Amino acid sequence: QVLLVESGGGLVQAGGSLRLSCAVSGRTFSSYVMGWFRQTPGNEREFVAAISRGGSTRSYPDSVKGRFTISRDNAKNTVYLEMNSLKPEDTGVYYCAADQTSNTNSPRPRSYDYWGQGTQVTVSS
Repeated sequence: QVLLVESGGGLVQAGGSLRLSCAVSGRTFSSYVMGWFRQTPGNEREFVAAISRGGSTRSYPDSVKGRFTISRDNAKNTVYLEMNSLKPEDTGVYYCAADQTSNTNSPRPRSYDYWGQGTQVTVSS
């Protein structure tokens, strides 16, 4: 069983920054494409970022490009999401996810096999 545990969420004012972390159990972290998603009540899970196994390829939707940065430390089994210039519309529960089968950074939640429990990010205006 693979466990993912997010941390680092909280309340921040618009324009501020937060750094989310996701610790992953097991010995095969470097074999996973890792992703971050967010969700608000009544809405589908939304793609935020993904990073390839070795960390060389990063993918973002236009809504966060230039403000968010995903990174990973394979020695620490951890993936990060640095969020800057936060906006109220960035509010939501943020989930990290692991994809053990894809060779590319998928933006589709269905591509991911393991999920964390989520961490709340609230951006006040």
